[in-house]
Amino acid sequence: MNYEERKTEDNVSTVTQFVLLGFSDLPQLQGLLFVVFSIIYMIILIGNSLIIIITRLDIALQKPMYFFLANFSLLEICYVSVTLPRILVNLWTQDRIISVLDCAIQMCFFLILGATECLLLVVMAYDRYVAICNPLHYPLIMNQKMCIQLAVGSWIGGIPVQIGQTCQIFSLHFCNCNQINHFFCDIAPILKLACGDTSVDEVLVYVTAMLFGAVPFVSILASYSKIIFTVLRLPTARGRAKVFSTCSSHLLVVVLFFGSATITYLRPKSDHSAGMDKLLSLFYTIVTPMFNPMIYSLRNKDVIAALRKLLLKK
Repeated sequence: MNYEERKTEDNVSTVTQFVLLGFSDLPQLQGLLFVVFSIIYMIILIGNSLIIIITRLDIALQKPMYFFLANFSLLEICYVSVTLPRILVNLWTQDRIISVLDCAIQMCFFLILGATECLLLVVMAYDRYVAICNPLHYPLIMNQKMCIQLAVGSWIGGIPVQIGQTCQIFSLHFCNCNQINHFFCDIAPILKLACGDTSVDEVLVYVTAMLFGAVPFVSILASYSKIIFTVLRLPTARGRAKVFSTCSSHLLVVVLFFGSATITYLRPKSDHSAGMDKLLSLFYTIVTPMFNPMIYSLRNKDVIAALRKLLLKK
């Protein structure tokens, strides 16, 4: 038997450890994957850290937009650090065993930070909406106190729900198999290992996904529909181009993150496959955080100027 188990009072085997299969179906690529993921992790850490540093040091970036961008960069570092270091350890040591407690902790932090990202993207969209649609009232509405409250609300807003969801999932009875066909402890592969009927748990997952996925996404679309309507009324093409350039970076991140995450958590259970789940999860847990610094820096003249100024000082 390839996993540890303990006997409960009713003489039913209970799993005490899981095995993260990860990319074990690609044995010849383990070394290459370790190198690739290591490089990606360094890019994420360096890129997002640079954004945090320049938004704190450059006076020209002391604006609500860049305050939220710094929070978003910090979030991306935390978000990817929940899964990627474990992936690297598994690839390096080929020891894929993870205790049930560690698995629950990983899932809990992953879900909390995922919810934070959804809420923070909404806040960033609201910031752009106020700046473009109500420019005269922008300094009054998005004052320092409001910015801090919105940021704190984004960071803690998902904590109670996601802790509750994690406790609900890990209160289930796991038996017969402990192999998680994924590279981290995600909801769908964990539920597949549970004994008995999990329909109620699946409904709760859909409800939570709607609350932190669909609702924020619709809110962002509503904000940008009003932004686009306002932009189209601007008298000059140059003004329209400037506003679209400012908003396009954020909108691109929204599409990349929500697109892959929504397909993962809201598509029918019958359409789930291990290979597709891994591919989509790679996209919103690793690929998107890697591209975020590039998207925001390469498409933002203020960020480029601040970065150039920082590098020249060095």
